[in-house]
Amino acid sequence: MHGVINPATEDVIASVAFASVEETDEAIARAHEALPSWRDMAPGERADLLRRFAAVVRAHEDDLASLEITNSGHTVGNARAEAQLVAKTMDYYAGGPERLFGKQIPVPGGVDVTFHEPVGVVGVIVPWNFPMTIAAWGFVPALAAGCTVVVKPAELTPLTAMALGEYAIEAGLPPGVLTVLPGAGPVVGQRFVDHPQVRKVVFTGSTAVGKQVMAGCAQQVKRVTLELGGKSANIVFADADVEKAAATAPYGVFDNAGQDCCARSRILVQRTAYDRFMELLEPAVKGVQVGDPRDPATEMGPLISRQQHERVASYVPADARVAFAGSCPSGPGFWFPPTVLQGSADDRSFREEIFGPVVTVVPFEDEADAVRMANDTVYGLSGSIWTRDVGRALRVSRAVEAGALSVNSHSSVRYWTPFGGFKESGLGRELGPDALESFTETKNVFISAD
Repeated sequence: MHGVINPATEDVIASVAFASVEETDEAIARAHEALPSWRDMAPGERADLLRRFAAVVRAHEDDLASLEITNSGHTVGNARAEAQLVAKTMDYYAGGPERLFGKQIPVPGGVDVTFHEPVGVVGVIVPWNFPMTIAAWGFVPALAAGCTVVVKPAELTPLTAMALGEYAIEAGLPPGVLTVLPGAGPVVGQRFVDHPQVRKVVFTGSTAVGKQVMAGCAQQVKRVTLELGGKSANIVFADADVEKAAATAPYGVFDNAGQDCCARSRILVQRTAYDRFMELLEPAVKGVQVGDPRDPATEMGPLISRQQHERVASYVPADARVAFAGSCPSGPGFWFPPTVLQGSADDRSFREEIFGPVVTVVPFEDEADAVRMANDTVYGLSGSIWTRDVGRALRVSRAVEAGALSVNSHSSVRYWTPFGGFKESGLGRELGPDALESFTETKNVFISAD
């Protein structure tokens, strides 16, 4: 049995049995057996089941939120929003089965049409930072496309994904269509990669592990979607609303204690606005409320584990150039204060993904300098651009190498728009209309008129 820990108290809140290789193979076999009937189900029936699934999730919204607070340290506001997002994602993709259109292509001598056939059994490997939402981003469009799915939640945070598996049964999904299988990555996750009946793997996690997943899947030419690391830039030009940019910057990086692949953990500020921005940023950072995740006033909770706390702390050694920092509770729990570093583009904290509430602020000279600095990274997931100049907003948005950018805001993820990264931040796109077809193979059929 594996003990699940509340990161705000360090108490063990549950014990979970991890699946063995044999149990993983049995789950994959059940998913493979369930595939033909789920694939061939009338599109409207599959859509109805997804809507029913959404309704069950909404009925259990408070339960899901409570689990996420205690298991992941998410604030109560975030946890409730995440439970709602899962249901909304299901509602969105419930429209998919009846709208998975092919094409009729003009050809001589007959008719040519295309069909989107489900890829087959899908293995979804979920990270610990957003356990239920990222699980849903993987399995919901796959189900809508006619695939069956086995989900492996993260070892640290399995509880909400396990609950979603129970709600699928309550909603009436047939046995084997969706299975949630807690277990270790080298056991369950590796079987997704190695097992020939799993035809696609969806992985969210570190770039290093994502490369291993991709290499393993290549042995069977297995399809993959990878959502990996990030080191996103928050670019503030001097002509921007500097007051708003500074006031919102903490929420672009410290949400979920910075444990977000989209975190804007590099703030680039035009030199002529740098001093003013830092003056405004300090009270905004010190005003972030860090504490009990169940308190509605709390804006940031703890880090997920002691190991993660030690990793984040390594980026703020005793001689670090700390510009200012917020406060956090003492005592039990993996707490770390929101921290702002002054540095240069060569600093480790500026170049590596920290995955914690630490941000480095560096000045830039002009538009070309900002784009160069923003792109000087192996990652390319997200980012923000602050300017009142519409032309500049368009130029910089096109020039920055990232998959999800926002102008004068920090929004990155919406269930109805595509999400994914450039370069080593990932492969493929999740969410939005793009995700549905990523779980299908395009089949071309020519019908002779003779």
